[in-house]
Amino acid sequence: MPNDPPGPATLGELRSAGWVSVSVREEVRRNVASRIAAGMPAVDGVLGFEDTVVPQLENALLAGHDVILLGERGQAKSRILRSLVGLLDEWAPVVSGSEINDDPFRPVSRHARDLVAELGDETPVAWVHRSDRYGEKLATPDTSIADLIGEVDPIKFAEGRYLADELTIHYGLVPRTNRGIFAINELPDLAERIQVGLLNVLEEQDVQIRGHRVRMPVDLLLVATANPDDYTNRGRIITPLKDRFGAQIRTHYPTEVATEMAIVAQEAQLDGVGGVELAVPEPMAEIVAVISHAARSSPRIDQRSGVSVRASIANQETVAAASLRRALRLGEPLAAPRVSDLDAVLASTVGKIEVEALEDGGEAEIVRQLVRTAVLQVFRERCPQGQLTAVVEEFDAGRVVDVGPEMSSAAYVEAAAASPALSTAVAALAGLAARPAEVASALELLLEGLHLARRLSKDATSGASTYSAR
Repeated sequence: MPNDPPGPATLGELRSAGWVSVSVREEVRRNVASRIAAGMPAVDGVLGFEDTVVPQLENALLAGHDVILLGERGQAKSRILRSLVGLLDEWAPVVSGSEINDDPFRPVSRHARDLVAELGDETPVAWVHRSDRYGEKLATPDTSIADLIGEVDPIKFAEGRYLADELTIHYGLVPRTNRGIFAINELPDLAERIQVGLLNVLEEQDVQIRGHRVRMPVDLLLVATANPDDYTNRGRIITPLKDRFGAQIRTHYPTEVATEMAIVAQEAQLDGVGGVELAVPEPMAEIVAVISHAARSSPRIDQRSGVSVRASIANQETVAAASLRRALRLGEPLAAPRVSDLDAVLASTVGKIEVEALEDGGEAEIVRQLVRTAVLQVFRERCPQGQLTAVVEEFDAGRVVDVGPEMSSAAYVEAAAASPALSTAVAALAGLAARPAEVASALELLLEGLHLARRLSKDATSGASTYSAR
C-alpha cells in the first residue's frame, strides 16, 4: 500500500515547504543513483540480466536517455519497462484538475496556466502516485495519432468553443503521461506515419496537435520494446525515430539452466488443490528448464522466433497439473511430477515453437526428442552413476519394473524396496526423507535415464512402461 501523500494542498504551501521541481529524467537519474549506491539493481524481479542488460539500462538512465529494448519474445522486456515506475518519486504534485499532470511551478496546459494566473498561491494542488505516472500502449497497426498525441474534441467544439481554442483539445496518451514514463510495446507494429508523430516527443520534448499552432512541452521518459526486424516482418522502426533513442539494449534468454529454474520458480503458479499438496522435485524442475535450453539450440526450430521463457513456465505448470490430476484421482495427499507426466508438455510447447520444416507429426516428434534429451542430461548430472552398475546387474538377473502415470506412489515405493540396489540409488537421488510421491518421481527418472543411456530395455503400451534388461 502506498504511503499517504505529502501535506501541501496549495501552490503557496508547496512553495513554503521547499519542494523543488525537477524533470522526470533528473528524477529517475537521482533514484537510480540512490539504488546503485545502496547496492541494489535499477529494476527488481528480473533474473539473469545482472551482468548484461541491467548495467546497460543503468547507464542509459543515468545518462537521461530514452531506451528501446530489442529482443525475441519472452525475454522480460515488458517486465523491465513496468519495473521502471519504481524509479519515480512516490508522490508528485500537480495542478488540481489537470489532465496532463501539470507541474504547479511550470504549468503548460491552458487549464493550468489560467488557474495559476487567476489564483496564484491559492491554486489547489493534488498529489499523484507514481503508479499513475506510467503509461503503456501496445502498438497496433490501427493506432492513430489521436490515440497517442491528441485530437480536437468534437463535444467541446459543440459546446461553443472555437476550433482554435486550446481547450477543445482532447489529449492523447503521451501528454497524459506528462512528468512520467511512457512505454510502447512492439514499436515496429506502429504504422510508419504514426511513428513520425513521436519524433518531436523524443527530440524537442513537445507535441503538436493537428489543427493547432500549439507546441506543448512534455516532460517524459519514452521507452519501447521491439522484436528483431528480421523475424517480425510486420513493420520496422523508421530510421529518424531509431536515431532519437539514446540507447538500444539487446535482451537475451537465460544463459544458465539454474537461472531459468529460478525464473520459473518465481513466475509459475504452483499450488496444491483439493486438499492435495504439490511438491516439484528439483530434478523435474531442471528437466523442464533444459527442455527450453535444448529447444534454443535445436536446428529443427526457427531460432529467429526464439523459445520464450513462457514455454518453461507453462510446461512447469502443465507437468504439475498432470501430477495433481493423478493424485486427485488416486486420493493421494501429495502430488509430485514424474517423467511420465512430461507427455503433457506437448500441449503447452507446440504453440510456443516454430519449426523450420513442418511435416506430419513433426512438432510432436520434435517435442518428444527435446524431452528425451533433457531427461538424459539431468539423469547423467544428478543420478549417482557409480551406484547404477548394481542396478543394471539386478535387471540382468531378471528384475522387471512396471511404471505408469496411473500407478499409485505406494506401488513405486514397493518396487524400489524390493530391489536393494534400486532402493539405494533412489534414496541418493530423492533423499532419505523422501515421501512416496517423491520416491515415485526419482524411480521413474532413474529407470528412464538408464533406458535412454541404452542400459535398460523399455516396453511402452498405453502410457504404462515396463523396464527390463537389454
